[in-house]
Amino acid sequence: MTDWMKEFERALEIAVEEKDTNPDFRCFISSEPPGLPHMEIIPESIMQNSIKVSNQAPQDLKANLRRAISKFDEAYYEKAKTHKYLEFKALIFGLVMFHALILGRRKFGSQGWSKFYSFNDGDLTICGDVLHNYLSKYEVVPYQDLRYIYGEIMYGGHITDDWDRRTNRTYLEVIIRAEIMTQMQMTLQPGFKSPDPAKFEREQYVRYIEEKLPPEQPQMFGLHPNAEIGYLTQLGEGIFETILSVSGGSGGKKGGESTVKSIIGAFLKDLPANFHMIEIQTKIADNLSPFLIVAMQECEKMNALLNEIRWSLTELDQGLDGALNITEAMEVLQKSLEVNVLPPKWAANTNPTKKYLQAWFTELLQRVA
Repeated sequence: MTDWMKEFERALEIAVEEKDTNPDFRCFISSEPPGLPHMEIIPESIMQNSIKVSNQAPQDLKANLRRAISKFDEAYYEKAKTHKYLEFKALIFGLVMFHALILGRRKFGSQGWSKFYSFNDGDLTICGDVLHNYLSKYEVVPYQDLRYIYGEIMYGGHITDDWDRRTNRTYLEVIIRAEIMTQMQMTLQPGFKSPDPAKFEREQYVRYIEEKLPPEQPQMFGLHPNAEIGYLTQLGEGIFETILSVSGGSGGKKGGESTVKSIIGAFLKDLPANFHMIEIQTKIADNLSPFLIVAMQECEKMNALLNEIRWSLTELDQGLDGALNITEAMEVLQKSLEVNVLPPKWAANTNPTKKYLQAWFTELLQRVA
């Protein structure tokens, strides 16, 4: 792959330089991240001359509905006119609603689904095909069969938790039922009903979603209003972390480098000395209880962490003074200090934590004491 990319790069240059190249020519390339740091999959020159194209999943209910209904075009609707067309229109709308709701629950984290399930557009389109087949074969719409196939096989095939499976079934029991043909009041939010299929065609369904869907809130997913607090908090923190990382930290008037120098000085001043392991072992040699053995092991781990902190801060301080060349590890540490996050090398020597750097360092001093 790496060898071929060099040939590809030259072939692409030739295609761009040739005068008879079609002006509509576009080349799309995609790649997974390299498995090891020294591996290079796509040459940097190609990346620099390219435009990044991303296809991100919708974040809100209306966008999910819009995307879901776009998977069934006019030709798909025309194909259903030979058998139970009214039922087809109503149930496709219900299926689209179900798909959008279970995707929308993801953003609420563990309050939405206990795990991340890979529900996708393929599940939706296959369920649409199943609906086609069942409506053409049965005189009476088999609502129970459809709910079972959707909830236990198609979408349920992704689900591994029993409570999540129960939630998934409940959505289908509310939406995929006979009342959907009679302007059923959806238990999403007052004022949003399933349209009358006798009066609506595909384009009218699309307009109905755009014009009639109320503003999104957790009750539409069957969740408590407070479920949104965690989602909005996480969203806000993510935005500010991105701003900090892009702007280079909170340097202020003093500048980013001087701020890092002051942080290094404060950390080195407060950092306690290492535990004297020989002295500790001498004290407890005659009374090696399990408690003391664990305490000694914790002292050894803490020494490794203190050594890493002291050495890396001293090295970065010398690098900022010009005494040492700035390495990639120093740059990572400097960036971490600027944006108040735990440096990766420090995190590798301590217990898992989600605390920011200053709070973590305060706790570190307490743990040493």
